[in-house]
Amino acid sequence: MKLLFFTDTHIRGTTPKNRKDVLVDTLEEKFREICDIINLYQVDYVLHGGDLFDRPDISISIVSRFAKILNHIKVPIYIVSGNHDIYGHNPETINRTMLGLLNALGVVKIIGTKEKVFLEKDNIKVQLTGQPYVYDVDDVSNRSYYLLDEVDQNIDYSIHMVHGMLLNKPFVKGIPYTLIEDIKDTKADITLSGHYHSGFGVVKIDEKYFINPGSIVRITNSLREIERIPQVVLIDLTDKIKIELIPLKTAAPGGEVLDREEIERHIYKNERMYEFKQTIDAALNFEKMDINDVLIEVSNAQGVSEDVKREALRRIALSQMKGLGDE
Repeated sequence: MKLLFFTDTHIRGTTPKNRKDVLVDTLEEKFREICDIINLYQVDYVLHGGDLFDRPDISISIVSRFAKILNHIKVPIYIVSGNHDIYGHNPETINRTMLGLLNALGVVKIIGTKEKVFLEKDNIKVQLTGQPYVYDVDDVSNRSYYLLDEVDQNIDYSIHMVHGMLLNKPFVKGIPYTLIEDIKDTKADITLSGHYHSGFGVVKIDEKYFINPGSIVRITNSLREIERIPQVVLIDLTDKIKIELIPLKTAAPGGEVLDREEIERHIYKNERMYEFKQTIDAALNFEKMDINDVLIEVSNAQGVSEDVKREALRRIALSQMKGLGDE
């Protein structure tokens, strides 16, 4: 059985300032290459780690453009919803999003919390589970989101797919994350993660694999992104697990598509903004912030009760969905 995994495609119609190309065209080239890889390696199932889209209400024209490509993939596509796919960091809003629409049309298959999917090919049986992004996915009290604690009998391999900040080493202070070391007791043979765009490749601990190849698109304002080559993961399951990282040939060198000066300006601006934020944090004008920045601010707020956070996120989601025209 062969599976192809990739993540954080962030399909969008606009191009970030730090890129020199037309991003939507570059994304289409990468998706077409992924289709070729699927055919070349005779892949049986496709797995996506979340954030298919850059926002839940992406334009119909962009969705149509990529839905046509996804329809050319003749094997099942399984996905967990990422924070950009849903409203208010709430996976229960999925049926009002463009990802939810693709699921309803059968273009992709969304895996929900506690749902089990069973895959079979050549006498190999795989249990596939998933955890969509939720605002507290990386809270220390919620390791269960990452830990698979039940595997059905007569299963050869178990795969758990999570959209969360799973890392191989400590990260920036103040940003919630989960270390591989913290979840090494999982019963999953393979844990696949998205969300962290730089990725950490493949980590093997006690015959268990932890994988994040990174986003296939470089939109993060980071100098590290210039050196990174977007890639996908081929998982070959026979009597043993074989993992291969496949760099995308359509991904141009970072220096050709990323504007280093713009990235450095962004870093400098962030440093100044952080200093400014420390002095007048209470006076922040949220209306001028990106909605995902607001969601992260609310989710990570210190000294605020969980009930208050949930209510704040609920109201933000309602505000995002206002004017959709249904219900």
